[in-house]
Amino acid sequence: MKKFKIEHPDEALRPAIQEKTDNLNKPRGSLGRLEQIAMQVCLIQQTLSPSLAHPCHLLLGGDHGIEREGVSVSPREVTWQQMLNFTRGGGGVNMFCRQHGFQLRIVDVGVDYDLSRNAGIIDRKIARGTRNFLYEPAMTQEQFEQALNVGIEMADACATEGCRVLCIGEMGIANTSPSSIWMHLFCHIPLEQCVGAGAGLDSEGIRHKCHVLQQAVARYRENVPSPAHPSIPIAYFGGFEMVAAVGAMLRAAERHLVILIDGFIMTACALAAIQIEECCRDYMIFTHSGDETGHALLLKAMQAEPLLSLQLRLGEGTGALCAFPIIDSAVRMMNEMGNFKDAAITKYF
Repeated sequence: MKKFKIEHPDEALRPAIQEKTDNLNKPRGSLGRLEQIAMQVCLIQQTLSPSLAHPCHLLLGGDHGIEREGVSVSPREVTWQQMLNFTRGGGGVNMFCRQHGFQLRIVDVGVDYDLSRNAGIIDRKIARGTRNFLYEPAMTQEQFEQALNVGIEMADACATEGCRVLCIGEMGIANTSPSSIWMHLFCHIPLEQCVGAGAGLDSEGIRHKCHVLQQAVARYRENVPSPAHPSIPIAYFGGFEMVAAVGAMLRAAERHLVILIDGFIMTACALAAIQIEECCRDYMIFTHSGDETGHALLLKAMQAEPLLSLQLRLGEGTGALCAFPIIDSAVRMMNEMGNFKDAAITKYF
């Protein structure tokens, strides 16, 4: 598969960042998480004056063969209906992008509907949904590479326009199912703890979903040698929109962009990206802990401390967009807050 050249941010600048932060006219450490975020962004960008210029949001759409097994309360046509809704500006993602000044790119990576005539949707369709991973791999390795490249292309397009912060969201009915399996396989957490209600399954629906996913994992283990390269289970269970998100994250890290990680599905994609290139973790800010059953447990397993807990589970990247003002405040602290010397204030700590 494609190789990425991602390195941990150079730590040589850390003392200078810390000195600047400590000499802002406030008690040392008094802005808490904002100071931690500022440190991370400064290290990513290798500067004492960070920027969140030209924020971009990728909305990636795709359908899932596993939806045919009744693992979601929502039918697959909701995917294309929502994709069209996004082009009219009527989705939650549209509202938050407008509120926080994000440029929105809507990308069809694998929706089971012809959206090619809609000028508001970027057509990168690989197939009309993945195959049903209960019986066979969701995608071929060639399709995996195609999806990865879609994400790379989109991250490159944003970076070329001057983007310094990339947010990623998804639209794909049943995509909590592959997310749960990735979490199970990569974090070694019992599958039943990874499986939740998705868009609104009742307790019986959750039991059915868990049973289907257990069967799929058992068949995978029968047919795939272990250990396997991370790309194998990612391709076996993932959606085209999810693999594109993985590609976008890896490319964004390679280009030293700040990456905002949304809810359960995007956290699972972040987990997958980290399996491929561990260093990309340093470029990610985990924005919220959502209401999907496995999300908080997944964040804990990844030792990720989210910024918000608002009981969100919409997806689309909406939680990450909601958290953006906190990150913006951390950057403004570094660029706009005065220091003790310039303000002629005696250090009082």
